[in-house]
Amino acid sequence: MTTRVLTGITTTGTPHLGNYAGAIRPAIELSRQSDVDAFFFMADYHALIKCEDPERVARSRLEIAATWIAAGLDPEKVTFYRQSDIPETTELCWMLSCVTPKGLMNRAHAYKASVDQNTEKGEDPDDGVTMGLFSYPVLMAADILIFNANKVPVGRDQIQHLEMARDIAQRFNHLYGKGEAFFVLPEAQVDDEVATLPGLDGRKMSKSYDNTIPLFEGGSKALRDAIMRIVTDSREPGVSKDPDSSHVFALYRAFATPDQASAFRRSLEEGLGWGEAKTQLYELLESIIGPMREKYNQLMADPSSIESILQAGALKARKQSGDLMTRLREAVGLRAPASSAGDGKKDKAKIRSARFVSFRENGKFHFRLLSAQGEELLLSEAFDQPKDAGQVMAALKQQGPRALGQFQEGIWQLTWQGQIFCRLSDEQLKAVADVVHQLNHDAE
Repeated sequence: MTTRVLTGITTTGTPHLGNYAGAIRPAIELSRQSDVDAFFFMADYHALIKCEDPERVARSRLEIAATWIAAGLDPEKVTFYRQSDIPETTELCWMLSCVTPKGLMNRAHAYKASVDQNTEKGEDPDDGVTMGLFSYPVLMAADILIFNANKVPVGRDQIQHLEMARDIAQRFNHLYGKGEAFFVLPEAQVDDEVATLPGLDGRKMSKSYDNTIPLFEGGSKALRDAIMRIVTDSREPGVSKDPDSSHVFALYRAFATPDQASAFRRSLEEGLGWGEAKTQLYELLESIIGPMREKYNQLMADPSSIESILQAGALKARKQSGDLMTRLREAVGLRAPASSAGDGKKDKAKIRSARFVSFRENGKFHFRLLSAQGEELLLSEAFDQPKDAGQVMAALKQQGPRALGQFQEGIWQLTWQGQIFCRLSDEQLKAVADVVHQLNHDAE
């Protein structure tokens, strides 16, 4: 069974070594598993909540995209896109906002922290609080639910937001589902084994502490200079060091093989000097980061190549988000108005609006035929490649369903290149044949 996993990265800065070890590397490793359908996006709408520098947001979008690709993300195997390229996300966000209790948002950690800080200063509790900050969890819920992600890798500080997304999804399903669950309930995936790297001063590596080690920015020289600034104790060369209390060892272990880490531990215990230890750490990191940096620089020198990858990812993503939004609009009453023309013209217009819809689910490709009224007339089995589903749709349009079907044991089995892609009753086949015939007639 395929599990859909979704991860978002806020575009407010340049990735550093801690971001790579804590988020980028484990996410890419996860995406390579055969039973994972991975979605990765750059949360540039979220960036606007805490960054009012448009140049920084624009630059960060480019840098983060280049970083993920250079680090090994395969856009052909995952769905990689920008949040702002999926308009269905913000449309869904509004729908979800209309069913989300304000009291739920009052309990969000980020909002409560801002209120507490203002109260301590004797200021108005909501001073500086924007609606973006207040309703951040609703937009996050929309990011997750628009693709019905099963699991969302998060830190422990984000678990509350996943719980809110589940609450919102359940409320929407209850109000509008009428027996149909539009949204699956996502689960937080917290990996305590993921590395949290110490920064130059030993605290968690974070831009807010100004203690980061650059990933690609500044090249190998900036990487070496930062490593040489790591705080150590005053023990001289030849004096045994305690690896378990050493920031240098913690960083080395996060990137080394078990054998390399064991050898480095022994060297420290035998008196390896801190200068030499830092040099060995630099050489290890450079052997890993250097090839990625070369790819990163190539991408940054050709922004159009990044844009092409992101546009292809957005197209792939919107095939699914658009299909879901069609159903959600109908569920809440936002249907297209009926034609006011005469009966004959009205019926013809309805037939013309019948359509094939392709979509991806659990890493496989499907299509359905919808009537003018949105009724599902045909739902295909799964195809491994989108081109196969496209070929079958084309064959149905050109030849009609009877040409692809065999009537066996009271059921029409529609086949393509030996694969059964749909089973229909005689009545269902007739309905499909009538609509396909009319579609061909209108196309002429």
